[in-house]
Amino acid sequence: MRTGGPPGPPGGRAGERSGKDSEGVEEWRAVSRVLKSTGRVARTAFDDLVTTFFPADCSACGGPLLSAGSSSLCDSCLDELRAQTGVLCARCGEALDIDGVRLAGQFGGEGLLCAPCRLAPPLFERAAAWGVYEDEMRQLIHLLKYERMRSAAQPLGTLLARVIETLGDGVDGVDAMGQDAVVMAVPLFPPKERQRGYNQSVLLADVAMKQLRRSRREWRLRAAHGAIRRTRDTERQFELTPSGRRRNLRGAFTVVDPRAVAGREVLLVDDIYTTGATARECARVLRQAGAAKVFVATVSRAQREMVPAWEMRQAAETAAWDAG
Repeated sequence: MRTGGPPGPPGGRAGERSGKDSEGVEEWRAVSRVLKSTGRVARTAFDDLVTTFFPADCSACGGPLLSAGSSSLCDSCLDELRAQTGVLCARCGEALDIDGVRLAGQFGGEGLLCAPCRLAPPLFERAAAWGVYEDEMRQLIHLLKYERMRSAAQPLGTLLARVIETLGDGVDGVDAMGQDAVVMAVPLFPPKERQRGYNQSVLLADVAMKQLRRSRREWRLRAAHGAIRRTRDTERQFELTPSGRRRNLRGAFTVVDPRAVAGREVLLVDDIYTTGATARECARVLRQAGAAKVFVATVSRAQREMVPAWEMRQAAETAAWDAG
């Protein structure tokens, strides 16, 4: 006889809970997601039921989850995510300071461009990101990449869908992405992907495409993640100079299915845009394989003044992950 504690899931015996807690949580959360669509009253009632019987903490801040769903992140952390503001380079999304805006304004016809994009234009048409890689955004991406928290892909992929919509709508002086582009995630080196268990960029792309099937039903995006492959491991980018990064990535990617890209527009998806070396190299090999245009969508971006601090954190996080 059970003397205390909350009741077990309907249809089960109390003595079996210890071996089935995780399954029960997932089943009840799945039920609650289905019933959410029936109205506010049912949604509130089932949120209370699930979080009472199966309490859980937010994976980012450690606070209690007050609603049931596919995300293991609380509403407060999600609300803290902020979209980028300010004047950005129309090509790569780099934040422009006042001097940069004044100088870029002298080069009309292509929108405002940062110095690197004016001096050495990338082979992609445009790169866009939703937010800056800091604070809650950094924590969520860390959970997805290094803590194997797959559920973090859900809110991040939803934000990625918004970025892709901006690429489809276009901006002044920059072409819009076509509605039937081929979607490709930046590939991981196969042994590293096996170690992690998945490619986080593929998870993000899949969530975003699912969202876009509802919000942009006229679009005909098609995933072809396997068309581009990472053929060799590379040195850690944070240990290299800008020129060293470009040399490091040279020849690291190859298009294994040219038919998937020939004459097509390609949407390249990744979690973070840091210096742009990876995006530039992938765009180079995609264009070489016959892609008509390449667009880049990422959830976050490390702006120029943040890159040194970002790389120090990345070094520690990657070293810890490799050691584990």
